[in-house]
Amino acid sequence: MKKLKMKINDNFNKNYEKLKEILPNAFTEKITGYDENGTPIVERAIDVDILKAEIGCVPVEGKEERYRFTWPDKKRAVLLSNEPTTSTLRPCKEKSINFDDTQNVYIEGDNIEVLKILQETYLDKIKLIYIDPPYNTGKDSFVYDDDFILSNEEFNHISGKYDQDGNILFDFRLNNETNGRFHTDWLNMMYPRLKLARNLLSDEGIILINMDENEIVNLQKICAEIFGEQNDLGTIIWDKRNPKGDARGISYQHEYILVYAKNKNAFLNSCKMQRPKKNANMILAKAKSLFSKIESGYTLEEINTEFSQWISKQTELSGGEKAYNKIDEHGEVYRGVSMAWPNKKKAPDDYFIPLIHPTTQKPCPIPERGWRNPSATMKDLQNKGLILFGKDESTQPTRKYLLSENMYENIPSLIYYGGSDTAMLEGFGVPFDTPKVVEICKEHIMSFTGKDDIILDFFSGSGTVAHGVMAANAEDSLNRKFIMVQIPEECGAETPLGRAGFKNICEAGEMRIAKAGEMLKKINPSLDCGFRVFSCASSNMEDVYYSPAEYSQAVLFNMADNIKADRTAEDLLYQVMLELGILLSSQIAETGINGKRVFSVEKDFLMACFDSDITNEVVTEIAKRKPHYAVFRDGGMVNDSVMANFEQIFAAYSPGTVKRIL
Repeated sequence: MKKLKMKINDNFNKNYEKLKEILPNAFTEKITGYDENGTPIVERAIDVDILKAEIGCVPVEGKEERYRFTWPDKKRAVLLSNEPTTSTLRPCKEKSINFDDTQNVYIEGDNIEVLKILQETYLDKIKLIYIDPPYNTGKDSFVYDDDFILSNEEFNHISGKYDQDGNILFDFRLNNETNGRFHTDWLNMMYPRLKLARNLLSDEGIILINMDENEIVNLQKICAEIFGEQNDLGTIIWDKRNPKGDARGISYQHEYILVYAKNKNAFLNSCKMQRPKKNANMILAKAKSLFSKIESGYTLEEINTEFSQWISKQTELSGGEKAYNKIDEHGEVYRGVSMAWPNKKKAPDDYFIPLIHPTTQKPCPIPERGWRNPSATMKDLQNKGLILFGKDESTQPTRKYLLSENMYENIPSLIYYGGSDTAMLEGFGVPFDTPKVVEICKEHIMSFTGKDDIILDFFSGSGTVAHGVMAANAEDSLNRKFIMVQIPEECGAETPLGRAGFKNICEAGEMRIAKAGEMLKKINPSLDCGFRVFSCASSNMEDVYYSPAEYSQAVLFNMADNIKADRTAEDLLYQVMLELGILLSSQIAETGINGKRVFSVEKDFLMACFDSDITNEVVTEIAKRKPHYAVFRDGGMVNDSVMANFEQIFAAYSPGTVKRIL
């Protein structure tokens, strides 16, 4: 049986294999030196000349000027995203809510490690990544220990006119010595995380990133590099209606939400990029109330006058919503829209057939370039009562649009919202500072995701995205799932959260999600408001598991086990699941076979037994259930006879099972 790697995210090898599959003739080997015995050290290499010939590009070398976005230590930031990890996730059932049945996940840990851990299991599976990272205002404290923050001496050396390869550093301008490192630390923190995050998005997936003015320019450059300029879906400006009081220049009252797709065409084919008209239901309710007055003797004209006046006074309505300011004889709210041919070129002759006024029986004016639709469509619209005529034939007819049939609108580039969730969170007992607004978050989740989609936030903070996912599901009954990731940053004793008794941000975030779930359950009792909590930890395996060659035979004999003493069978199960690409939310059943503890994941897709002294009977019973994967501990068989029979048992009952040991 093959041994599990218990190591994730070796992107160096993945990228190598991808390129080699496309251009195998460009790959070769090279002697890079000799060991102490004089044996050549051979490493894989790429033939630049062949690569250049195959893709028709001119290489840029040395100090040649080129367009690029760089900063001190960018190379190490790239390398960090590609390095593998042996870290794993340990289940924390005592912190979880409805652990066995929920499909939601909350992970406590540094997000760079967690994103690496999720690479196998959630590769191409996330529909929406929605993050609110540190804004780098000068007041942020970076709690992410990426082990490559530069000292002043190192920074002064590297932030000159050229980097170590002689490349000009275009991004540093007049004040690079005083301000460069300030941005460098933030860029080094963000770049590898976004690079890893992109791998998790499905082809139809997108990422939304909240940001203020301090790093918006750098964030746009990072996203253009990682996601590609061609996948930019636009930037939403959120007017928060509250100018910053401590501004020394222009007082900003807005923030940005960058929207990038992994594959723009694939995303647009799967999503209309529309949102519900915010106030449509309110408008319809008002119209219904006014229309009921007809029974009291009001005329339709009087009702329309009152309705139009009411519409004009509603400051929260968008221009598109205010256009729906009329009520017809059936009580439907409607607006008129031009039916003129939209293109500059003249329409075909069939688009110039005149409409006959229903009262005067005379032809109405035709738009200069013709109608929007052919004559057959125009006739059908007229028969359905969806064309609006004037009092006589002198007025050009318009198309009648019913609000009840047009409850959605395109996603606008501007959001006007000055509200806050502070009071709600204080009511929950979790007084977070400046949390994201759940209403805006919910709106985007409903606009960009659908049934069974997974939403990821790896700067979870106050848990607004999780709240938004549950709120969206409560409203439309779709089964979206969330994955929240948050480093357990300590709450200062004098902070609002510290005074409320929380030791770290994770405790407060989990409390907020739980309280929000309780509230939303009253709206939709069938809602999944639970979450499985995991903590990011070092591998379950001892160092000897990864590098046995570094240990002498005597030491190996003295080591009774390659699994750490404090790790449980559940710990091992989840590390195995992560390597085999099985979702953390998968259903897990536990059974006993001949006194041995056996796990069944997703109805026997994976069966695992980490006990010792496994007998033929246990192996046979597992094989009879025909799992896709079967995993055991190395040396877990009771004797050599069982080990010898192992392959024959599976060959007889389940030859297709993939067998692994750890």
